Amino acid sequence: MLFGSKKLLGLDIGSTSIKISELDVTRTSAVLQSFMMVPIPAGTMGGGEIVDTNRISSIVTKIVKDLKSKRKHIAVGMWGTSVFIKRISIPKVEAKLISEQLRFEAEQHIPFDINNVTLNHYVLPFISSAETIDILLIAAQNEVSRQYVQAVETAGLTASIVDVSGFALSNLFEFNYGKDPNEVFILLNIGSQVTNFITIESGELTFCRDIPVGGNSYNSELSKNFGLTYQEAESLKLSASKGQEVPDGVTQTISQVNDQIIDEIRSTIDFLKVTNQGLKISRAFFSGGGSQTPGLIEGLSKTLETKFEPLNPYRKIAAGKKLNMSYLQQIAPFAAVSLGLGLRQVGEK
Repeated sequence: MLFGSKKLLGLDIGSTSIKISELDVTRTSAVLQSFMMVPIPAGTMGGGEIVDTNRISSIVTKIVKDLKSKRKHIAVGMWGTSVFIKRISIPKVEAKLISEQLRFEAEQHIPFDINNVTLNHYVLPFISSAETIDILLIAAQNEVSRQYVQAVETAGLTASIVDVSGFALSNLFEFNYGKDPNEVFILLNIGSQVTNFITIESGELTFCRDIPVGGNSYNSELSKNFGLTYQEAESLKLSASKGQEVPDGVTQTISQVNDQIIDEIRSTIDFLKVTNQGLKISRAFFSGGGSQTPGLIEGLSKTLETKFEPLNPYRKIAAGKKLNMSYLQQIAPFAAVSLGLGLRQVGEK
């Protein structure tokens, strides 16, 4: 992780809310000076694509104004089907020739037109051998990445870094928990439309996937089963999460959706174990608003026979003068991605 002199804001544009974090970062510590989370209208985002750029821009503008931040640089995270990440092996070549080799390899793997994407890669040195290099291939659709940049620039800001939300989650984890060469970690960030699924091996991110399940899955089933609007279903789900009395059948519906989400996550883990010679998980962490749903984490732990513990985003991040620990604990499940982005610095690769 590199640090420069120019500070930025971490911007997480989710499907139901926007989160912005402002941190002061040094090589050994970080202070969260301000944070804000604002809901966005339904239909503003869809599958990671910005449907209403002007609406997103106006909300971002207001948040930055309310934060009274003087920072103009933004690190924003992309997510959803417009981003493709895959671990591949390529014949060993000089580092300067990897990019040339990568384009050929990408055509064999990515589901997009190679001419309409931006390619990047990350070398996994601990896996590479004398004959091959293992890398994470990263492809982002240009049209969608431009949506994010346009939303930021229309707000009068500069999109200095366009990252992947899953990578931001990994960045936050590394800052707080460090690197362990002997452990394998699973990170889940269960949002409204997707669940960011991350694997960290030997201190390096080796797998990143957005699973298309999350909090909206409950709302859809509740709406269908009880004839509710989205807002009514969301309210009912929140009531159940708080242990309040709900109509008959609601708890059963939530339990059924829990099983669906658990099956999706289990399938991903089964795939990992097959492709990684019996990968053994050391510890598993969770975050995201969807993780607060009754029975979900307990069901995951039981089904996968792995203890899931909440990701603590503040192990090495202190509260600034304008914030208190009580507030930080309230926002902890929702703040992970924006904090991971806020730890970045202008000029980082």
